[in-house]
Amino acid sequence: MKSLIIAAIIISFISFQSFSQVSPHAIGIRGGADTYGGGAEISYQQGLGSNNRLELDLGWSGNRNYSNIYISPIYHWVFNIDGGFNWFIGPGGVVGLHSGRYFNDDDGLTVGLGGQLGIEYNFNEHGVPLLLALDTRPMWRFVGYRNGYAGYGGALSLRFTF
Repeated sequence: MKSLIIAAIIISFISFQSFSQVSPHAIGIRGGADTYGGGAEISYQQGLGSNNRLELDLGWSGNRNYSNIYISPIYHWVFNIDGGFNWFIGPGGVVGLHSGRYFNDDDGLTVGLGGQLGIEYNFNEHGVPLLLALDTRPMWRFVGYRNGYAGYGGALSLRFTF
């Protein structure tokens, strides 16, 4: 967690030197594997300026032994590498509901904090309203299911920009 805060501070100083063009809106899917209960997500991004945005993801996962539904708000600072190629980082959290088949004492609300780090390519550079991203999202749960558990996940996202 300390590393994430330090990285965010360093990035805020760097942000004065490298800017990217953030799309005003993007909607699509984010899917991947992780260790904090994620799976498929419906993802929405709202641009807040030329180099920052808010991402809001509604996700669900599960199998025959458990199920999760959650929402993850993440704030991003976006930095241009070259053309439509960017990297991003930012703090965020997760709030959700967990239901287990065998251990009912774990059922209920789950809350966590963490962040997101990734790379993306914005095809708007070529006149195509598409954003492709690869990211990781480390989270630490402090309420509910697996309280005190730090997890992470990797995901591939495909979003339509408008």
